[in-house]
Amino acid sequence: MRRLLYVPILHTETDLGSMAPSIGRQSMQLCGEEWWNKHCEVLSRFWQTIADYLLSLSPPPSRLYQDGLPAGGEAGLKVIEAAAQRGSPNYSLVLELVKRGVTAEKTEDPSLLLMEFQNLLKAIGIGGEAPGGGAPGGDKGSYASGRDRLMRARDEFIARTINETLKDGETGVLFLGAYHDVQPLLAADVSVREVKDLARVRAYFKALLSERRSWESLADYLCSPVSLPGRLAAPPGPGGPP
Repeated sequence: MRRLLYVPILHTETDLGSMAPSIGRQSMQLCGEEWWNKHCEVLSRFWQTIADYLLSLSPPPSRLYQDGLPAGGEAGLKVIEAAAQRGSPNYSLVLELVKRGVTAEKTEDPSLLLMEFQNLLKAIGIGGEAPGGGAPGGDKGSYASGRDRLMRARDEFIARTINETLKDGETGVLFLGAYHDVQPLLAADVSVREVKDLARVRAYFKALLSERRSWESLADYLCSPVSLPGRLAAPPGPGGPP
């Protein structure tokens, strides 16, 4: 049996690189400044609860898979370190896990990530050749037409990576956006446990934009300590830590 802890992630602006200012402005316009500020506070508390939980596991997981990570090994470590330096709480946690001996696997196909990036540039109105410029508004219709196809292709690649690299008896951690759908594509012997309930993470985003009455309770859930029953990390191998 192989175990996989799935963290349906909440992206922060620091995860978005050069697109962060444009996406941040558009998100604030959608939510309103007050609600956007509340959301940013939830993001901070959410990532602290995730870090508290994952860093408490002993022994730590064997492997991790990160949304948007296009390489493993030394190249992957450079990507992780750069994102952590920018202040990403997600990548800061990933870096700490790597320091504790967790292997960060190449999770995504770089060509698909580039296509997704270019598609998103159209949606937010940034010129494809110059990430700092472009007109407001964007081509949201073109983005929507390609989004589902790209998401499916990315999910297939991520699932294949997990199926091929996660070994019997190991525990992996998957940090992946809440609107991906990888679980049906995983091998039958990969047992998935959601660190935060995927349905409630998705409901939180909907509440943030339109159903404000349920937002507070969902926000409280996302910021509450993680509590999953049973042993989650794989037992140590011969000669490993007790």
